[in-house]
Amino acid sequence: MTTAATISLDMLQAKAREIGFDVCGVARPKIDARNQKRLDEFVAGGEYGSMAWMNDPERLPRRRDPEMLWPDVKSVIVLGCNYGPAENPMALLDHPDRAMISVYAKNKDYHDLIKKRLKQLARWLVEQTGGSEQVKVFVDTAPVLEKPLGQASGIGWQGKHTNLVSREFGSWLFLGEVFTTIGFDEATPEVDHCGSCSKCLSACPTDAFPAPYKLDARKCISYLTIEHDGVVPHEFRKAMGNRIYGCDDCLVACPWNKFASRTEELAFIPRAELTAPRLADFLELDDETFRAFFTGSPIKRIGRAKFLRNVLIAAGNSGAPNLIARIEDLLDDESALIRASAVWALSQLMSDAAFASLKDARATAESDPTVQAEWDQAKAA
Repeated sequence: MTTAATISLDMLQAKAREIGFDVCGVARPKIDARNQKRLDEFVAGGEYGSMAWMNDPERLPRRRDPEMLWPDVKSVIVLGCNYGPAENPMALLDHPDRAMISVYAKNKDYHDLIKKRLKQLARWLVEQTGGSEQVKVFVDTAPVLEKPLGQASGIGWQGKHTNLVSREFGSWLFLGEVFTTIGFDEATPEVDHCGSCSKCLSACPTDAFPAPYKLDARKCISYLTIEHDGVVPHEFRKAMGNRIYGCDDCLVACPWNKFASRTEELAFIPRAELTAPRLADFLELDDETFRAFFTGSPIKRIGRAKFLRNVLIAAGNSGAPNLIARIEDLLDDESALIRASAVWALSQLMSDAAFASLKDARATAESDPTVQAEWDQAKAA
């Protein structure tokens, strides 16, 4: 039997690679003062938007201090899987009739695969120590500041866009953690290699970075398309372009991606039907077909109404009049969110005269205040 004291970092990393992880590091269960301050400022400024769990009075202290999440923890093993894309994620910007989906969401939900592998590593640790040590696994399901822990573990550093950057894999790592009572030796934290570069900040279509290392989620397209529940604020709709689920602009802009490699994990290679999907096809999805099409995908969790909201904004930005007829059909959808988004899309695609005529015919029959507000704000001839 291997004892806790004789499990070396080399042994741990070799086992992690055998299981399927690309990087593995160990950190102390501490969040440094700088990152605690960043978190406090993010919360105090309300920059988390509608993600109320960020300001939960029970969760926030645990996010600031991993030992409050689990008092017995002595080490945090931070692991990552490469999901690097084979093609330029920005290529579809030149095809506004197609839908842009974030690289991470073009196939299976990574949570399932990562958690399975974390549990496999955790079982190995328990077996190696004869059950004398304890473990807990986390993959984006608990109040864990995983990016600062990732930097402390040496697997990368938190860039100016607030995401983890790896010298070997660039911006493309899924993260997960194993908390354990094993007291591994303290790692050497990775240093910040961003230097004077600010390409990720200037790449953001909605200016969501008020300063380096600070993100205002309320302006972030990933937040707006995934977490935000209501209509998208007008000031961000044109900037969204054809991005319908997430946004990779700041990640793609990072020069460290020149060292990144394409993922070899089949679950992360894009499904063929999501490489360049047509907006027109997504506009046809009813609830049943939406659920069937996105089974096993992270996209399924936002539901059809939010998904169609995003597609309709992209349709309004597409300049494609062939979409008008299908969008008009969605004015009768049972979802007020979809109807409201359809109004805006039509206001962008139709001529002033045609839209004014449609408004005269349809607006007075609408009883939902959110949809009525869209009619009221939309252009008139």
